[in-house]
Amino acid sequence: MTDRQTASSISTQGIQLQLLTPSPGSPTIAAVEPKGVVYTKRWVVELILDLSGYSPERNLAAALAVEPAAGDGAFLGPMIERLLESCRRVGRSLSDCRGSLLAYELDELSAARARALAKNILVQHGVTGRLADELAEGWVVAKDYLFDAGNRPADFVIGNPPYVRLEDIPEETAIVYRNMYPTMRGRADLYVAFFEAALRQLKPGGVCAFICADRWMRNQYGAELRQLVTSAYSIDMLLSMHTVNAFDDEVDAYPAVTIIRHMKQESVVVASAGPEAERVQTNRLVAILKAEPKQMSSRPLPGIRVAQVRHWFKGADPWPCYSPDQLALLRRLEDQYPPLEASAKVGIGVATGNDSVYITQDPNLVEPSRLLKLALAKDLSSGTVQWSGHYLVNPWDSEGLVNLNAYPKLKAYVEYHASALRKRHTAEKNTAGWYKTIDRVNHGLLGKHKLYIPDIKNTLEPVLDRGETYPHHNLYFVQSDEWDLEVLGGLLMSAIGQFFVESYGVRMRGGYLRFQAQYLRRIRVPAPHTIAADHVQGLRNAFRERNRQLATQIALEVYGIDPNLMEAALEH
Repeated sequence: MTDRQTASSISTQGIQLQLLTPSPGSPTIAAVEPKGVVYTKRWVVELILDLSGYSPERNLAAALAVEPAAGDGAFLGPMIERLLESCRRVGRSLSDCRGSLLAYELDELSAARARALAKNILVQHGVTGRLADELAEGWVVAKDYLFDAGNRPADFVIGNPPYVRLEDIPEETAIVYRNMYPTMRGRADLYVAFFEAALRQLKPGGVCAFICADRWMRNQYGAELRQLVTSAYSIDMLLSMHTVNAFDDEVDAYPAVTIIRHMKQESVVVASAGPEAERVQTNRLVAILKAEPKQMSSRPLPGIRVAQVRHWFKGADPWPCYSPDQLALLRRLEDQYPPLEASAKVGIGVATGNDSVYITQDPNLVEPSRLLKLALAKDLSSGTVQWSGHYLVNPWDSEGLVNLNAYPKLKAYVEYHASALRKRHTAEKNTAGWYKTIDRVNHGLLGKHKLYIPDIKNTLEPVLDRGETYPHHNLYFVQSDEWDLEVLGGLLMSAIGQFFVESYGVRMRGGYLRFQAQYLRRIRVPAPHTIAADHVQGLRNAFRERNRQLATQIALEVYGIDPNLMEAALEH
C-alpha cells in the first residue's frame, strides 16, 4: 500500500475497534455483513484455486495466502487441505505453516466457526493437541480485512468478496472506506474496495483470484479500479460464469472469476462457462483454460468458450467482456485499424437550454441571417433528411455572440423571453451573454456534407446531409474531408459498425442503444484509400439503398472477417 494508505490504516485503528464492537443503538459493519454473504460451491472453489496457482505441488508453506472474507469456510477449508498436502509432498513441518494462511471474518462468532472448521480439518489429517489449536487460532482472525490488508504482503489473495452496496453501510463507516480506498467512487459496491485492498497487498508476482460480480468491468463506478489494475497489474484470466450455478444460493449478479497478477500485463485468456461446466472435471476445465491458443479451439468442452487476447485495455476504459469471441475480434480490429476520428470528426448537435424559445417554424420571426435550418431526429425517419421546417434562432456568427443592436428583431424576440432565458444555468454563468444557446454554433460545419446519427435507436442508422441543415442536440454527426461519406455510411451501417457500439455501449430499457460520440469514436475503419474500387462502389450502393445486409457482406470482406465469427461475436 502507499504511504498515504498506510497512514490511513493506522489513523483509523480506533474507528476500526468501534466498528467491530457492537454497542446498543449503534449500527456496525457486523450488522450489515450478512447481506453480502454468498457461499461458493466446492467445484468452483477448486477451479479458482487451480487457476490461481495455489496448488499442493508448490511449497505453499513458504507463501502467505489470504482469504479476505472467510464466511463458512468455502475457500478456507480447501486451502487448508492443499497446504497440508503441500507440506507432505515437499517435506515441510506443519509448525512451519503458522504464517502461511490468514483468513478474515468480521465478527467473532463467524471467526469462531471458521476456527472450528480449520481445527476439524487438521484433526482429520492427524494434527492434534496444541499445534492444531495454535494453527487454527493463528489462521483465522476476527478483523475487518479492509483495515488490516496493508500490514502483511501476500502471495495469494483468494475468495469471494462480499456484495454490499455502500448505501447499505452506516455512513460513518462508508466515509472511512472511501478515504482508504480511492477506487470506491460513485455508487460502488463494497467489493471494489476488496479488490483494491487485495491488489495493493500483493507481493511482486502475487495473485488475486476472486469470484465476483463483473459490473465494475464496464460501469462508471469501476473506472478507478480499472485504472488501478491496468496501471500496475496483469489480468491473467477472466472467466464469465453468468449462467453457471456457482453459489449455494441464487444471487442477482453476473459473476466472473478474475485472476490478476502483480506483474506487467501480458496476453489475457477470456472465457465463458455455461451450465454444462459443472459436469466437466476440474482438471480438464483448467487444462483448456490454460492451454496454448491453438489447443483452445482444437480441444473444445461443452459450454466452454475460450479466446486469448494479446493486448489489454488501457486506463479507465471499460472492458467489454460480453463473450470471448466478441472480445477477441474487438481487440484484433483495434490492433489493425485506426479509430474513426483519424479520418473524420465526430460531434453532437446544438443544445439550446430552451428549445421552446430557440426552435421555431416561423421564417419571419427574426432576421433571415439569424435563422438556421435545423435537422431533428424525426427528419431522418425515411433514411434521408426530410427537413420538417424547423429553424434554430441563432445568436452566433463566426466571431461569437452577435451584437443584439445589429439585429432589432432578434433583440426584441430574446428580450421578450428574457425572464426564461436568464434563469438557465448557462445564462447565470455568463450574465453578459444571457441570450446565448448552451452550445456555440460551429460555423465550420455549415454547408459541409455530414452523416447524421440519431442518439437512441436499435441499430446504427447514418443519414447523409448535403450541407443543407445543422444538427439538433439529439443528433450526432460525422464529418470528413477524406471520405466519400456514402462509402463511410455503408461501413457504419454494417454489422461491424453496430458491433463496436454494441461492444462498448449498454442497452437501455426496451433494447435501445445510445449512439453517443464516446461510442462512435471507438469504431475502427480502414484508411479510405486502402478500400478496393469494387468495395467502394458496393458500400456506396448499399448506403443509398439502405441495404444493411449488403453493407455487412462487403464490410466483412473489407475487414477480412469470417461471417461465422461475426455472428458468434454478436451473439450476446
